Amino acid sequence: MNSDFTLAIHSLTLLALQPDRMSTSEAISESAGVHPVRIRKVLGLLKKHGFIKSKEGTGGGFIFALDLNEVNLRDIYKLTSEGALQPKCPDSNEKCVVGANMHRVLFAIFLGAEEHLGEYLKHYSIKEIVDLVKETNCD
Repeated sequence: MNSDFTLAIHSLTLLALQPDRMSTSEAISESAGVHPVRIRKVLGLLKKHGFIKSKEGTGGGFIFALDLNEVNLRDIYKLTSEGALQPKCPDSNEKCVVGANMHRVLFAIFLGAEEHLGEYLKHYSIKEIVDLVKETNCD
């Protein structure tokens, strides 16, 4: 899984916690501890798919565009990381029964694992992530 997944969740959660004001990519990148260019890449993807809106210029930035319950982690995973669990197999000896079949066998197994992961992730909305962050902050 790549860091775009976690950066997207981080960004959406931060925006969700500030529903009445725009947040800049610099503020989000500071919270996430990454370079603003990395965050802008993720924010661009989220904007393209309608999760967030943006406004340019003074007072501009990014804001959550949907109801927090509408966005689940499966949506974000599919957008940022789908296929990330697929095994990276080297070129094998096609004359060997193992070498000729290993990629196909592992691909089927990991495809199933990714489907299970997606089913699990869809049970967590951004609203639930926000609630967990708030709950953890109070401990």
